[in-house]
Amino acid sequence: MGFQPFSNVEIDRFASAYPSVPSHLGHQIASHPLLELDALAELARRIRTESIEFNAATDLPLGITNEETPHTGLDVHETIAQIETSGSWVLLKTIDQDPAYAQLMRDVLAELEPVVHPRTGAMMRLEGFVFISSPRAVTPLHFDPEYNILFQARGSKTMTFYDSAESRIISDEFFEQYFAGGPRNLPWQPEWAERSQPIAITPGEAVYVPILNPHSVQVHDEVSISLSLTWRSEWSFHHADACRFNGRLRKLGLNPASPQRYPADNRLKSYSERALARAERMFARN
Repeated sequence: MGFQPFSNVEIDRFASAYPSVPSHLGHQIASHPLLELDALAELARRIRTESIEFNAATDLPLGITNEETPHTGLDVHETIAQIETSGSWVLLKTIDQDPAYAQLMRDVLAELEPVVHPRTGAMMRLEGFVFISSPRAVTPLHFDPEYNILFQARGSKTMTFYDSAESRIISDEFFEQYFAGGPRNLPWQPEWAERSQPIAITPGEAVYVPILNPHSVQVHDEVSISLSLTWRSEWSFHHADACRFNGRLRKLGLNPASPQRYPADNRLKSYSERALARAERMFARN
């Protein structure tokens, strides 16, 4: 590997936070050539069309739904070329489909594996994403179903966290709908701002985003480029299945108990959901 993504101090800082606490980190990949705007514009021409999202992103309310998010009328290539003025947000998803970006992802996450594996088990379903954002772009309130580190390569932004365990920002019903294929943007309540934790990052800085933690993002006054590297755990898959199983129970008029938070597991509901889903697939084929 031709670079060292983290210092020992940053690895220790990550270890003190993982898996449940948002954390500010430093990194050494901001100047990596794969994260230059021209390289990313070329990547957008190589990856699958379904791996690209883009839309208007300035002057948006934090609680806007996925369906309400407007478009600018530009295609993705025009959007990237005009990113300084287009008031837009571009997401290049699963960039690990490209060999060079896959190697970058593996090199960086390999540095964290000695911390992650003893806590939450094997790092599963590794994926990489790039966010290219206009000045003052907003990412509305949402959560991620993965563990995530966001690396800032250009510009600056503030990620604001809202604690889901205490405030119950995300209801059980919302989780159930999301893991059944629904949206992940969350409705906004102004009183949540009183319990928020903002973390600002500039090039060479990163933020660890705990799984399922609600957060929003505000880009500052320059174009922003961020690399997001994510992974799942066995616990995360069991949690998702338990949410789907609870959704089944709720449709029957029951009021199921919430899935257990880490480190408690949700295997019973998870295995029940998997068995039912398998039976449905077999029935559909016959």
